[in-house]
Amino acid sequence: MAFSDIKWEYIFNIRLAIDNFGYVVSGIGYTLLISAVGFLLGLVLGFLLSLMRISSIKLVSRFAKLYISFMRGTPTLVLLFILYFGFPFIGIYFQAVVAAIIGFSLSSAAYIAEIIRSALNAIDQGQWEAGMSLGLSRRKVLWRIIVPQALRIAVPPLSNVVLDLVKSSSLAAMITVPDIFQKAKIVGGRENDYMTVYIMVALIYWAICSLYEVLQAKLEKEFGSY
Repeated sequence: MAFSDIKWEYIFNIRLAIDNFGYVVSGIGYTLLISAVGFLLGLVLGFLLSLMRISSIKLVSRFAKLYISFMRGTPTLVLLFILYFGFPFIGIYFQAVVAAIIGFSLSSAAYIAEIIRSALNAIDQGQWEAGMSLGLSRRKVLWRIIVPQALRIAVPPLSNVVLDLVKSSSLAAMITVPDIFQKAKIVGGRENDYMTVYIMVALIYWAICSLYEVLQAKLEKEFGSY
């Protein structure tokens, strides 16, 4: 194909983008809901998995290790398809949004568990010994001394998980969730101009992630002061 044969007018149609921006961005609520709730639930489950992972009980530790390995080795899209299209065959039905939240929560928990485990292990063993020498129980040492320090270490990688969830939430469109990407697909098909709408979607996701990056910087500064 010659350079002159490229249809430059189809790279980005500003008028089309402006006219359909409101419709496309109307799906942002689902994008934020899935990524935010998926992260929060994944954070809770991931923290529990990290404690199970470092447990002295071998059965508990091995179960957590197996779960983490399976989830990290399974494409999130496959998990979404199992929840939304597969489970109905055994009589279990999920709404598309619910299936997306469950899928992203289960998947992100595996990555979060490893981040928290690494952060906990990064704290010097002397911190445990010092806390227990003061008469604190192991549980109190964990919550009052270890976790606050580990959280400071975990903030940057956890922020990356949030950004990945925002971007990966576009996969929810594959199970009919009317998010930003799903709306863009509709506009692209209707206007026969996928290039414009997909560039517009890329810019929208970039703007969302940029806001999260600002929040990340503030959190890092806050915990750095701590």
